[in-house]
Amino acid sequence: MSRIENGPGRVFGVIGWSGSGKTTLLEFLVGRLAERGLRVNVVKHSHHDIMLEPPHKDSARMRSAGAAEVMIASPYRVAIMRELRGAEEPSLAEHLARLGPADLTLVEGYKWEPLPKLEVYRAENGKPGKPSRPARPPVYPDDPHIVAVASTLAAPAGLAPHLAWLDLDDPESVLAWLVGYLDLAPAPAG
Repeated sequence: MSRIENGPGRVFGVIGWSGSGKTTLLEFLVGRLAERGLRVNVVKHSHHDIMLEPPHKDSARMRSAGAAEVMIASPYRVAIMRELRGAEEPSLAEHLARLGPADLTLVEGYKWEPLPKLEVYRAENGKPGKPSRPARPPVYPDDPHIVAVASTLAAPAGLAPHLAWLDLDDPESVLAWLVGYLDLAPAPAG
């Protein structure tokens, strides 16, 4: 299986068009894997600006004043915000290198990365409360790194033998496939 060598643990991608259900599926997978005793990291890519705190908070004020990075630390969580200020976006490998150790790192987005991926695909995409729109074409026919598709559609005829077709409406079966594919065992106690 392909890996990004300097990333923590195994690295597996989940891709799909906006509104396909990636985040809902990932939330389920992360919860169930964590219940099994696995440490799971997540990297989520966004094409939009990310606002993590109100502009009047101290950390935002420090970033606005020119700080390259601001770390917010508490007994409950730590966050690092880095201002790129026009610099090139760091690579996925750079992001993975900053993460703590894990049994598995799930990556949402980064369609272009050469890592094993599951594509979430629906006939129509849409978010609750918003009208659905016709789906974009699936990515799997053109990406040899996609090893499975979770879909609400039946498997098409002539599907490549290396490609697993999973029922998106049965997340337990997607979880079972992922655990088997990655040969995930619970982390040792202690």
